[in-house]
Amino acid sequence: MVVRVNPAADLLDKDAEPFVEVDPTGRYGRYSDLLGAGATKKVYRAFDQEKGIEVAWNQVKLRGFDDNESMLDRFFAEVRLLGSLKHDNIISFYNWWTDEKNSKLNFITEVCTSGSLRDYRKKHRHVSLKALKKWSRQILRGLEYLHTHEPCIIHRDLNCANVFMNGNSGQVKIGDFGLAATVGENHVAHTILGTPEYMAPELYEEEYTEMVDIYAFGLCLLEIMTMEIPYMECTSITKIYKTVTSGVKPLAMEKVKDPEVKAFIDKCLGKPRARPSASELLQDPFFDGLDDDQ
Repeated sequence: MVVRVNPAADLLDKDAEPFVEVDPTGRYGRYSDLLGAGATKKVYRAFDQEKGIEVAWNQVKLRGFDDNESMLDRFFAEVRLLGSLKHDNIISFYNWWTDEKNSKLNFITEVCTSGSLRDYRKKHRHVSLKALKKWSRQILRGLEYLHTHEPCIIHRDLNCANVFMNGNSGQVKIGDFGLAATVGENHVAHTILGTPEYMAPELYEEEYTEMVDIYAFGLCLLEIMTMEIPYMECTSITKIYKTVTSGVKPLAMEKVKDPEVKAFIDKCLGKPRARPSASELLQDPFFDGLDDDQ
């Protein structure tokens, strides 16, 4: 059953936190609080009145992209892709619609209570190696689901700002699929996209596979271990490109004192054909002795 609400009545109720807008069904109400913002998308705190839970209201301004068919395709591809994914370590998708009057694409997703993994790690500096391993294992489980999906899905923008935390349960979820690609049987993609610090060397060569996500995962693990964004020593995107394509590891690697952790990260940062798959990494002795967090 869908709960119908009267937004005008809600605005008149002085004891209620007023919604800025509601979706066409009246089920979801958006608050003014901004949870995050990018170049084309803003994410607001919202409420699902039927389930009584907070959700994320993602809003993309379509005005200005009328002549950019590839960008419009990418926006709608993200929505269609999210709607097809169901996994404990992938952000859940609930609904979407277009607001033609205001030229906006809106979609509702799960909200993680503690924000991004990057912010969560900065807030909690004293974390055991066991907990860090459990976080990274959940990221790998999400990647395994994407990479073994039919068709295969390459995230292409995996980094600690696009991985989210439910701090009360320790649950980790991959989000922000705006740059994701579905690929055919050969698993090869060609477009140069991503966050420069996390982009695998082969991404710049415009021919790569899902192994670029494994490389990015290795750098995610490096970041949560050191609390330092990889390649901070590079002062420009050009310098990052030159450093990465010449095979130089980030200086943050020198801060990893545990040889087991360093060796595991090194596996992820190897040459594309030498990198283990997400499924293989999940079987690595690195995770031995952890209790199950599913």
